Amino acid sequence: MKIKPNLAERLYGALQTAGMPEAQAEFSVVPLHQVIPSATLAEMARFIRVFDRVTAREAWRAAASRNAPAIAQLRRPEVCFFSAWDFHLPPMAPWQLIEFNDNGSGFMLAAIINAVYYEVAGLRHEKQIAPPASSPAFNKHIGDLVEQEARAFSGKHPWGLFLILDQAELLHHGRFRRELELLRDLLRRRGWQAELGFPAAIHWDGQRLLFEKQEVSFIVNRSTDFFWQSDELSDLRKAYESGQVYVAPNPFTYTTRSDKRLLEWLSLSHWDKDLGIECDERDILSAHVPETHLVRAEDVDLLARRKSDFVFKPLHGFAGRGLLDNATVGRTRLRRLVKHGEGYVAQRWVAKARIEVGGTPLWTDLRVWAYQGEIFHISGRASPRVDRLELAAGGGWLPTYASL
Repeated sequence: MKIKPNLAERLYGALQTAGMPEAQAEFSVVPLHQVIPSATLAEMARFIRVFDRVTAREAWRAAASRNAPAIAQLRRPEVCFFSAWDFHLPPMAPWQLIEFNDNGSGFMLAAIINAVYYEVAGLRHEKQIAPPASSPAFNKHIGDLVEQEARAFSGKHPWGLFLILDQAELLHHGRFRRELELLRDLLRRRGWQAELGFPAAIHWDGQRLLFEKQEVSFIVNRSTDFFWQSDELSDLRKAYESGQVYVAPNPFTYTTRSDKRLLEWLSLSHWDKDLGIECDERDILSAHVPETHLVRAEDVDLLARRKSDFVFKPLHGFAGRGLLDNATVGRTRLRRLVKHGEGYVAQRWVAKARIEVGGTPLWTDLRVWAYQGEIFHISGRASPRVDRLELAAGGGWLPTYASL
């Protein structure tokens, strides 16, 4: 697929004007787009509703949290408003869920990318492409979701400080630091107090969680310490255990929805009776969740024999960290992982769709954000590597639209 003359230059300039980090230097964006059939998105919405229903059942939650740390066993009502489902769309097979993230980065930046590219590339003249939400409309929707969550948690109009929490170094140098600033600014425009902060800057005084002497009522948690085990998160743990502060995502949502070990239950029917998964739900799950196995000692021989069929992922990894090339995996390495308690899953490899940029192949995926079973946002990523996601220059985030 050819890039229109000067499209990339105009796109990158317009993105920066719209509030994005400098394209290609800080945040890679591919100057092409993909269109997802509306029928496919309708199927995905149905799948997401099944996912939500299954993972909210008491039998599922009890089983998922049984061996989890104590903090992950506390039942919590929060529903993260930027939960994301990552799909592959193989050319000759049904789409497949690769993983679920309660901490789905990129939603604010992807909205800007979709809206800006739509205008710069002249897609408004394409009658078969649904227009993306404008930035004001998207921001209003996110604000509405935050308010809905705050009211559901506390039973009243949002109050106190809204704190977006991440590690100090990521607030200053992380790839998504600009997104966090955009979210803070969105909340402020709604008339709420909102700040960015890091764990060492919060304090639990026994009754209130404080940030710079302001009482915190609502936390958007971007930390990837999923079980809050580090010492610097001790005050967050205390506030969370008190039940007085909204925090999403949190250890309970991670344990019952995001932990990669759950993909085994979703993909295989062995535990359906104990988990309360019904026949019609099983049909949908098995059709769209690739075969996944927790790496256990008793399965090492089987997985080693079939290693070319699988991708090996760390249970608590993120952004591709810890992914193992199956060429380097054998019985010895798998046994060592089990012996040292390095949790991994083996997930059946699923092909991606392919595009070309100036003759260079890129492999694409689809990220879908949904809340309470309703899809409200889509985006894509394109990688120059077929075997893993790589978003440096050459690949990057991909403008993505639904068909009409």
